[in-house]
Amino acid sequence: MKKQIHVWHLELLNPTINEAAPDRDYRLERLSPHSAEFARYLYVAVGADWFWYMRLPWTRQHWRERLANPNVELWVAFDEANPVGYFELERQGNSVEICLFGLTPAYIGRGWGRTFLEDAIARAARHAVRVWLHTCTLDHPGALSNYQGRGFKVFREEDVTDDVPDTISPWPGA
Repeated sequence: MKKQIHVWHLELLNPTINEAAPDRDYRLERLSPHSAEFARYLYVAVGADWFWYMRLPWTRQHWRERLANPNVELWVAFDEANPVGYFELERQGNSVEICLFGLTPAYIGRGWGRTFLEDAIARAARHAVRVWLHTCTLDHPGALSNYQGRGFKVFREEDVTDDVPDTISPWPGA
């Protein structure tokens, strides 16, 4: 279905590195580049409610290639064995894009989004003088304010029209 989407592009210049999150209630781990199936699972588990659809057509091989890219890092937060959420970072010169960021539905509303975003910024800041991301009207209603609350500034806005699926499903034939 065709949808009108408003997109905010945000950046954080000269981010500070604060690796110690004292109030973290989860364990943060970097995902192995051999975990294409788990990466796809996370994409759907975190993004389904927000209509993350752009990577749904990707094959396993495409996911493997993305994870094998030396400029890409996938970080997963766990509460014991349960995935809390994840973020994907991509180094681009002295910038790092937070390509994907979010919590699984069971962990939304627990106040973990702020600390989790601070963890993403800290991991990105190790490689960058600029951290950037985008969010849109399909994302969680609190996403933009969380980003701005951590110091991100809007540097561009745009409206796009795109075909957005009615539902999110696993790989065809799964």
